[in-house]
Amino acid sequence: MTGRVSPVGAGAGAVGAQLAPRARLFPSLAAVYRAQLSRARVARIPLLFVATFQSIGIMILMRGVVDGGAEAQAVVAGSSVLVVAFVALNLLAQYFGQLRASGGLDHYATLPVPPAAVVLGAAGAYASFTVPGTIVTAVTGSVLFQLPMTHLWVLVAVIPLSGAALSGLGAALGLLAPRQELATLLGQLGMSAALLLGVLPANRMPAPIGWARDLLPSTYGVEALSRSFGARPDWAVIALDLGVCAVVGVLSLAVATWAYRRAAVR
Repeated sequence: MTGRVSPVGAGAGAVGAQLAPRARLFPSLAAVYRAQLSRARVARIPLLFVATFQSIGIMILMRGVVDGGAEAQAVVAGSSVLVVAFVALNLLAQYFGQLRASGGLDHYATLPVPPAAVVLGAAGAYASFTVPGTIVTAVTGSVLFQLPMTHLWVLVAVIPLSGAALSGLGAALGLLAPRQELATLLGQLGMSAALLLGVLPANRMPAPIGWARDLLPSTYGVEALSRSFGARPDWAVIALDLGVCAVVGVLSLAVATWAYRRAAVR
């Protein structure tokens, strides 16, 4: 294969047109990421304020119930990751559900980009969009509950890993839901689960609900951030929590990519 084609009937010395190279994953991913980030920045800024205000409001309400210690750490960590859940899970489920219902997937299917680039680019853009709100929530909660901010740099790992896990879940829900309304409902239910299972202290939950909490992808990001508020954090356990979050993120994004292929060919 020389990568050239010649028109029918052309002479032997005619030179055919050069075939376009196959689109590679990372350049395609970067292009989709920039396009989605630009779109999200215009359309989602008001919702980011809502997500941040909601999380801060929850912490203020919990301030009257929780005084400090491990419970305060759980409230601040859960409220911070809730911003990620609101944008990366809830809004992304709605976005892909709307995209599928309106036929927008047909547009992406005609582009010479791998399916993984579309899913990863959109997921990365929505996860990146949560960074300011998550940081503001974590700092506000630390001040409100008088928690140390020495190790808040853990957010550098918590935000992308939790964002990957929740974005993959949100994209999969939006792509697999048979109707747009159901995708919206599933996104709302997922965010509600992140609220109830992530913000409330684990030691106050019944055992069955605790098991459900262990199945929620954002739980491990919440645990890692919560443990970082301790005077002497156990970094091995924090690394394990982040590792689990990373594995769940890879699996959820793989499922979302499969769901995109499935939806795009229908």
